[in-house]
Amino acid sequence: MKEVVVGVDIGGTFTKFGFVDQEGKCLLEDSICTTNSQKVEDFLAELHLAIENHLEKLPDVKIIGIGIGAPNGNYYNGTIEFAPNLSWKGIVPLVDLFNKYYNVPIVLTNDANAAAIGEMIYGGAKGMKNFIEITLGTGLGSGIVVNGEMVYGHDGFAGELGHVMAKYNGRLCGCGKRGCLETYASATGIKRTVYKLLADNIVESMLRAIPYDQLTAEMITQAAQQGDKIALEAFEYTGNILGMKLADSVAHTSPEAIFLFGGLAKAGNFILNPTRKYMEENLLPIYKNKIKILPSGLQEVNAAVLGASALVWKEMTK
Repeated sequence: MKEVVVGVDIGGTFTKFGFVDQEGKCLLEDSICTTNSQKVEDFLAELHLAIENHLEKLPDVKIIGIGIGAPNGNYYNGTIEFAPNLSWKGIVPLVDLFNKYYNVPIVLTNDANAAAIGEMIYGGAKGMKNFIEITLGTGLGSGIVVNGEMVYGHDGFAGELGHVMAKYNGRLCGCGKRGCLETYASATGIKRTVYKLLADNIVESMLRAIPYDQLTAEMITQAAQQGDKIALEAFEYTGNILGMKLADSVAHTSPEAIFLFGGLAKAGNFILNPTRKYMEENLLPIYKNKIKILPSGLQEVNAAVLGASALVWKEMTK
């Protein structure tokens, strides 16, 4: 009987899940629509049914745990708390509710922490004790590992680097504050930067013809690859702000490396090079030329599911 962990990545639109063995091989993966269910109980019933339907196709597999990455997931309490992009409001006791279906260890954390643990178990941070994972998606998430352990803080919510202040009285953030880092350094942030640059300049750009709601980080990357001045300037500006704030994070934990993960990170050197440059410019001399900024070593396929499953495998090695 092959032992596997179910890795679950709860997103605002889709929830991905898969059966992952201890070597990080995903035996099977699927997804359900998160928005199908207004009630979390209905969502978990649908997720359980989907898992069981696939389990029937793998008769020699035994589920020994479930790892879940979710927005505003609290590792200590097994709860999702006030997640702005989910329809379940307030504090949701997700682990307790799912334990009604499975009598196995269920571990929950936020999605960026899950990515960091996945990086440590399966990705580029193997063998590292001190690193930071930055997820550059719709927003900016982060997972901080110190001395081989995830930093959760006293309440389970440590490491929200997306909501440190990048600019005083800057762009309005979905959290209600102004100037948060994720309003500049994220897929959404770079879109806002592109439109600001388009408004402030009259240079030709292939991005001018694209409506805001249709523009993606991938399109901005493609434009940069073709030498588009607005796209290139947007990456320079984004890397400037991200690198400056990562220099602050270095002073807090002195990591060996910082990994960039997520949609915007797929831009490769367009985002990596300016981020490295401006981080180095803003580092205290004792830290200079010591900290690597690297693309995530997690495979693109199953990355979120791998990260969630790694939560359980890491718990079992303690």
